[in-house]
Amino acid sequence: MKIYAETYGCAANVADSEIALGLLREKGHEIVSNPRDADAIVIFTCVVKKPTSDRMLYRISSLAGYGKRLIVAGCIVPGEPENVVRIAPDAVMLHPRAITRIRDAVELGKSFPEECDEVKLCMPRLRRSPLIAIIPVSEGCSWNLCSFCIVTRTRGSFKSYSMELIECEVRRHLEEGAREIWLTSQDMGSYGIESGKSRVAELVKRIAEIDGTFFIRVGMMNPLYIYPVLRDLVEAYKAPRVFKFLHLPLQSGSNKVLRDMRRGYDVRVFKKIVESTRSEIPNLTLSTDIIVGYPTEDESDFEETVKLVEDVKPDVINISRFFPRPGTSAERLRPLDPKIVKKRSKLLSEVAREIALRNNEKWIGWRGVALVDEVGERGEAIAKNASYRSIVLRGSGRELFGKLVEVEVEDARPYCLLAEAKRILEPVEIAELTSA
Repeated sequence: MKIYAETYGCAANVADSEIALGLLREKGHEIVSNPRDADAIVIFTCVVKKPTSDRMLYRISSLAGYGKRLIVAGCIVPGEPENVVRIAPDAVMLHPRAITRIRDAVELGKSFPEECDEVKLCMPRLRRSPLIAIIPVSEGCSWNLCSFCIVTRTRGSFKSYSMELIECEVRRHLEEGAREIWLTSQDMGSYGIESGKSRVAELVKRIAEIDGTFFIRVGMMNPLYIYPVLRDLVEAYKAPRVFKFLHLPLQSGSNKVLRDMRRGYDVRVFKKIVESTRSEIPNLTLSTDIIVGYPTEDESDFEETVKLVEDVKPDVINISRFFPRPGTSAERLRPLDPKIVKKRSKLLSEVAREIALRNNEKWIGWRGVALVDEVGERGEAIAKNASYRSIVLRGSGRELFGKLVEVEVEDARPYCLLAEAKRILEPVEIAELTSA
């Protein structure tokens, strides 16, 4: 059969789609780039935000119009199944934790709307990027209490994979040419929490000790779980193979709102993690997430958030307006006036953009090594340095893809650096870089 696929959402969802397409290709199915040419269509969905969910429903409706077998996979299946049935009653449903059943869904039209207790690692893969291997280290959410989050409903019960299995998966992808290992989950901080505390630091250290020319990106970590193991995590981050990139969600700068959200930590914990990590890791790139307009957020709460952002100065701020999600306790709260939420979101976005630009301007004149892991829409080479800063290489293109290059930063924008590629590194230099 000929299969057309679309993938949306987080790194974990991308990994799911790569596994599903790998399993299909292994059985002789052909992956095509146009839905008109397909015998079956698969869409891997995301519903963490309402605007994204609305887009998913629109795409499902559009894809159903081709009259082909439609497989709806991903988080919308357990999250909003009634909406899928309403717009595409004949669609085959595939739970995110049943992705290994993709062949039965495609070939037999059989739905798997409930989670299956199967291990996704060590499965065939059709990677989106030949350089990037996304490795799921756990499934589901351990905390399971946040008032606004639909993930506990969509991703199922919590389970960490063994370090031995994860290491085996990493080694396999390195042998296949991967140069970036993305350790991912719904919350990296909770990895191994079944033992009584997070084992994420131990995992990062173990993967960083594998021989080879590669770099590790650690996914989002809940402050709640990494605070008790912060010292060990900082030490693990010092390994040359680990990108100095910390994705630490804040959600609000108000302790009152954090309590209402049931996040399990306060502003003090967030700031302590940032301060401790920055003091030990030079040029750390800090990414955070903030929800604007939570129903109990008043003007003073929002001002606290803005002040904290101005004090901490994160390099990347993912700003989301609050929208109620099905099955969450916050769904029952009276929402704020949308005009107020829009105004706050715009103000915070302006603050975030200015901070990002000032932070990036500090890199002008920097000269160092970066891995070209992407080619932009205009054909320009895009590289990442050890701090996981996006660096657009002027005058360079696909010929540098996969290369380690020495670059010199000449200018800055809010969300990227502009640089010139000076030279491609020699093999002996590459070996020294990742084993120092």
